[in-house]
Amino acid sequence: MTTDEGGRVSFRRLLHRLTASEAEIEAQELRRGSAESGGVPARQCGRGQVVCVNGRLRTVVYTPRTNLPTLEADLYDGSDVVTLVWLGRRHIAGIEPGRHLTARGRVAMRDDRKVIYNPYYELEPPK
Repeated sequence: MTTDEGGRVSFRRLLHRLTASEAEIEAQELRRGSAESGGVPARQCGRGQVVCVNGRLRTVVYTPRTNLPTLEADLYDGSDVVTLVWLGRRHIAGIEPGRHLTARGRVAMRDDRKVIYNPYYELEPPK
């Protein structure tokens, strides 16, 4: 049961949790966790901004290229996705789907997607 500030059960919150899809509940929890860690919501990130985003890695893909291999990971914070790109890397220990992390860097746009190249990152302990 959830309670409001006065300690009363919030019927609206309880009803929402009972009727919301699993994806909606997951997104809400990710947004809350991102806000608690001081992260900027991904949907508010704009081109050229230096941001700190927090969320969970959805996908991690190694893209072999002739000149420069890249490791790309989609970070989802419950509001939007930011793609993290490490140039010249094939693998990074701990960068795997489902892992929570905080990333910092300058936002660029690639094919209408938000991208941070070679971000500074901190892995969060597995939950």
